Amino acid sequence: MVAELIPQHSPASHSLADRATELHRGGKLEVRSTVPVRTAEDLSLAYTPGVATVCTAIAETPSLVNELTWKGNTVAVVTDGSAVLGLGDIGPEAALPVMEGKALLFKEFAGVDAVPICLACSDVDDLVETVARMAPAFGGINLEDISAPRCFDVERRLQERLDIPVFHDDQHGTAVVVAAALVNALRLTGRQLPEARIVVSGAGAAGVAVTKILLSMGAHDIVVLDRHGAIHPGREHLSAVKESLAALTNPHARRGGPSDVLDGADVFVGVSGGTIAEEAVARMAPDAVVFALANPDPEVHPSVAGRHAAVVATGRSDFPNQINNVLAFPGIFRGALDVRASRVSEGMKRAAAEALAGIVGDDLGADYVIPGPFDARVAPAVAAAVAEMARREGLARR
Repeated sequence: MVAELIPQHSPASHSLADRATELHRGGKLEVRSTVPVRTAEDLSLAYTPGVATVCTAIAETPSLVNELTWKGNTVAVVTDGSAVLGLGDIGPEAALPVMEGKALLFKEFAGVDAVPICLACSDVDDLVETVARMAPAFGGINLEDISAPRCFDVERRLQERLDIPVFHDDQHGTAVVVAAALVNALRLTGRQLPEARIVVSGAGAAGVAVTKILLSMGAHDIVVLDRHGAIHPGREHLSAVKESLAALTNPHARRGGPSDVLDGADVFVGVSGGTIAEEAVARMAPDAVVFALANPDPEVHPSVAGRHAAVVATGRSDFPNQINNVLAFPGIFRGALDVRASRVSEGMKRAAAEALAGIVGDDLGADYVIPGPFDARVAPAVAAAVAEMARREGLARR
């Protein structure tokens, strides 16, 4: 079954499917104890009767739970399996390998313990209630692969209800990395966000979040496209989320599809999985920036986009400038947990993007507008920036 999900174009791809299946056998995670239990005294300290002392201390001073349990360094990675990678609504069991992988990345890149939780419910009320009821055991909630538009309501309602960070990575992790890479790409081409004409293709979770973070960082002229074309006030087929976007974007009321709104645009950000014709890219402004982030098939192939654009980024690891969420979420949660932040604010997301962009520094080039996922500077820099902003905004509790 796993092999069938991976394109079988060659013996090498078949080998990849086999190796991936074998790697996942038995799962990618395990639970290990942090204290010894080898003697009767060890047992009495780790469990009864010694544990009662710790329970009583937490009951009297609830904040001690962060010091005396795993809560202060543990995140729940939660999904309902409704929008997994490029696979769609495959259900909670089939989503578990992805959630295990996400938990693995938390640990490997930022030292954050994470627990994959796949829920057999899809109703917004049920999701919110279930996550809220299990939240006391965790220091943060990473929502993952929940389909739009439900994901917006789930995240908002949990943020209102809980006093720990709740972060939908498909939205905000993507947005942070896109913002960081775009700041550098515009710097390389002699532009700044406020003067750039930007087209975002896709009005789902990632597209909405990318648009909002760019607006918060000073962008003024953004046109968002969905399958019906440019979003603007009064257009048909607008959900509540898209109506909100229409009020915030497209200041010149541009109409039409990609070929219409890309004419003269400085930046294209694709998070839709659609296809953009080379002719449309060719009509963009000189030294254009193209972020074709659909995976595994970008909206326009990098070799094609490179004929017309000065900077090209994708979501793939086999091309330069990979827009990879692993550059954001481990450090963001590391910073939030370190200061016991009550939430992840818009300011903290911007701080993460700015820190990530700053790592590139003077090494900036067309093939290097964003650090690679194995750059050891990334998570510490993002964490420090997020923690500092949480303190400045009064969201830190230590």
